[in-house]
Amino acid sequence: MPEENVKVAVRVRPFNSREKTRNAALIIDMNGQSTAIRNPTNGEEKKFNFDYSYWSHDGFKEQPDGAIVPDTSQPNGKKFADQKKVYQDLGDGVLKNAWEGFNSTLFAYGQTGSGKSWSIVGYGINKGVVPLFCENIFKGIDEKKKSGDKTEFEVTFSMLEIYNEQVRDLLDPNGGNKRGGLRIRQHPKSGFYVEDLLVVPVQSYKDIELKMDEGTRNRTVAATNMNATSSRAHTIVGITFVQKFRNAAGEDTTKSALINLVDLAGSERAESTGATGDRLKEGAAINQSLSCLGNCIAALADKSSGKLSVKVPFRDSVLTKLLKNALGGNSKTIMIAAISPADINYEESLSTLRYADRAKQIKTSATVNEDPTDKLIRELQEENEKLKAMLGGNMKMEVMKDDDEDLSEEEIAKLKAEMEEEYKSRLSNNEKEMEEMKKSFEEKLKEAQLLSGDNVQAQINAKKKTTAHMYNLNTDPLLTGHIINFFDTPAEKIGNGKDEGETELILTGPGIAPKHAIVRMEGDKFTLEPGEPNVRLMHNGKAVVDKVELHHNDRVLFGTTQYFVFVHPKERDASKKTYPEVTFEMAQEEIAKHSGFDISSNKSQEEALLQEDVLDLMPAIDNANSISEDLDKKMKFELMIVSPEARGELTGRTEVMIRVINLETKHEWVWPREKFLNRKFVMQEMYQNYLDGETWDLPKEKDPFDEDYSADFHIGSVKVWMQSLAYMIESKVQLDITDFRGAKVGLLNVEVSPCDAKGKEYTEKDDVYVEDPKLLLDKPVHFLFKIVSARGLPTNFTDVYAKYVFYKEEKFTTTEIVKNTSNPDWNHKRVLSFPKAEDDLLNFLKESAVMVQIWGKQKPPKEKKSVNTKMAILADAKAKGGVAAANDNLKRFDAEKVKYMMEVSMLRKRQEKMEAKLRHIRQMLEAATEHKKKKISTDLISKIYTAGTEDQAQKCISLIPKEKGKH
Repeated sequence: MPEENVKVAVRVRPFNSREKTRNAALIIDMNGQSTAIRNPTNGEEKKFNFDYSYWSHDGFKEQPDGAIVPDTSQPNGKKFADQKKVYQDLGDGVLKNAWEGFNSTLFAYGQTGSGKSWSIVGYGINKGVVPLFCENIFKGIDEKKKSGDKTEFEVTFSMLEIYNEQVRDLLDPNGGNKRGGLRIRQHPKSGFYVEDLLVVPVQSYKDIELKMDEGTRNRTVAATNMNATSSRAHTIVGITFVQKFRNAAGEDTTKSALINLVDLAGSERAESTGATGDRLKEGAAINQSLSCLGNCIAALADKSSGKLSVKVPFRDSVLTKLLKNALGGNSKTIMIAAISPADINYEESLSTLRYADRAKQIKTSATVNEDPTDKLIRELQEENEKLKAMLGGNMKMEVMKDDDEDLSEEEIAKLKAEMEEEYKSRLSNNEKEMEEMKKSFEEKLKEAQLLSGDNVQAQINAKKKTTAHMYNLNTDPLLTGHIINFFDTPAEKIGNGKDEGETELILTGPGIAPKHAIVRMEGDKFTLEPGEPNVRLMHNGKAVVDKVELHHNDRVLFGTTQYFVFVHPKERDASKKTYPEVTFEMAQEEIAKHSGFDISSNKSQEEALLQEDVLDLMPAIDNANSISEDLDKKMKFELMIVSPEARGELTGRTEVMIRVINLETKHEWVWPREKFLNRKFVMQEMYQNYLDGETWDLPKEKDPFDEDYSADFHIGSVKVWMQSLAYMIESKVQLDITDFRGAKVGLLNVEVSPCDAKGKEYTEKDDVYVEDPKLLLDKPVHFLFKIVSARGLPTNFTDVYAKYVFYKEEKFTTTEIVKNTSNPDWNHKRVLSFPKAEDDLLNFLKESAVMVQIWGKQKPPKEKKSVNTKMAILADAKAKGGVAAANDNLKRFDAEKVKYMMEVSMLRKRQEKMEAKLRHIRQMLEAATEHKKKKISTDLISKIYTAGTEDQAQKCISLIPKEKGKH
């Protein structure tokens, strides 16, 4: 079979509600197969070409039945791609491949919320590729049967999830929770597979729909228990289509096709692993699958372009093992890359487009899976005999490796050690497969129906219409509403299941207490109250400290991750009020608003991006604090909003950073967003092991809560304006050093002055002052930049130094390191020479500055105060006034004040110069009047005006009586 490229489609969705609220700007354009993305900062445009570029942003209308279709009366109506168009281009091809016996893989990639589920699953009448494919395969089977075709058709379904490098069977709630997950095995012919994965027969699209709902329910429960969301887990749906018939030679023949439908974790998580310089950069297995997939795609793209000796690292993660055939073997593969249209998601969308651009270069070679049934059974029997011989030591073991793998002796030995267990598994699997091949499809269906819980779900759905209950909220709308708890007893306890007596709703996760909350029913009224003191419990965004009444559509947060919505059918049905649909984002924004953050829509792009980061990080910080409390790790995390100047940068946008405090020693560190998120993933792994009763603590070098005291610490920054140099005036100032929060942490003595080429400072006598900086254009200029000393730095620092970048330099210049003092004297002096002053330099001097960063090391703790993490965090929150205390560090770095002070100093000197010139002109006029001169030569006037010193001016004025002019 000839090779063919992976087909790649990119689709852009409409603005979502959050993007509309942020007044997001459109940065995506599509024309034919081309997709263009515009950088919102500088307007630069990047173009990509794909097999399909689907414009689904605007140009549509909603029909009475809810179907979204193109509206040709709108400007983009003709290019709008609806669900039908996407299916015709992509789904029909998958369906055709299945009938012909080819394996197919369709995988969706993109950041969380980019619209992957819209394309793959769809919603309501607007069905996505998967349901339309499933409907059409059964339509085709029915048509074949009606036409008298004697072929036997079998369709089976499986659904698994990969989270934290573990495989979970979503159709088997019991086996799916197996500790360590299901094992990945390798077959020499069919490749990698999941051992003991439940594969159920289905006979209609309705069956598949029910199974997908069942899998999604189990996935939701797992996500809640694991404190995970869809954005950090991959889901793979497997549909096997088997056709059994007699071939032309009269042999019973089996033609099979495996269709894998893969919903990948949110792509922004791959970016979050890049915490620069962090020793735990690769610490989180939670990120491993997606980054490994990127490595495989890059290697396969290199291989397809003709590069030799390229190793494709399929073995490096569970995901890439299971997608090996899809990306490099026997499968026809399609990738749907989903992107946001909004400027606030520029980085993630660009990353997705680059990822997709690499994927389109990959080539696969699919073959028809068609063999006589007897031959298949015979091959299985022969393989079993061979496996038994190997296990008995009568035959040499085969080490399975990829063709392009060059394994070391140690790696081969390790593989051999795994082979014995592998052979036993294959023996057992082959036995099952032969048994299955002998069963009729009807027998398999009956067995599957005995295990089905569909009737129970129907009863739950009916009860929801009349009985008060709560349902879960999740970042992924597909996982919302799958955890239901009914309130039909006088009092129901909610907790982690470790309290005495029955707990009606058991929740696991950070911050969940044994007796967390109680919901009481009194007639038709319901109330919520804390079950024990100091629990994290919120009602409609506000902390609950006493009993509150629950109403229909109220939002409740238990701990830091368990979001629920209360449903009161009687109240809802009796009310004339229209209740809005509650989303996860709405609940998050509500908490942020009550915590003191401005969640208004009238914001600039930078403010909108900042707000987005705040909303993302607030629950994450609460989560990290709860884990720290439960594991008693003595660390506390706080959100900070930091301007570029406070970070020691001249340009950039205001960012959210995390202040990290050791509660025992009071040492502090400041983490960037990426480092915090990366560390939090490892914290979650620790916490899950803690819940599972496994060894959870990690050695110091791998502990995400541990930070190095000896690491360099950014104490603060100073912005030194260069404006005085533009007029060749010296400036000697003492400036405030401010930290990340804008708090003053010391003083910096700094000097800038014009000098000659050897670094000798000009004096008053040299008079190099210029009225207009343009007078320096194309002339040589030299400056002296001095960082003299710092005073009053915090006493808990040593090894203090300053560093800075001047003008267009790329590397920092650093002062010497001064130890054991809070008043370091550096006396750093540097000559900056420019042989020919250009406009860029003069503009820099007039308008810009040099950021001087002060760094040092924190002194190790002399003693540790023994504290309980939970009590210490609680006491700190009470001292600061509760939840809103997170905002006490939102001061802005007042760079304009510094600039103003330096401008005043420079203007004072300019004024002194101008007053001297005016005095000299006045003296000149007085001398001319005294000597009755009616005319003075312009040459003498010019010399008097431009005189560099007082002596020079007076000498010129003394020449007036000698001037030849009329009296």
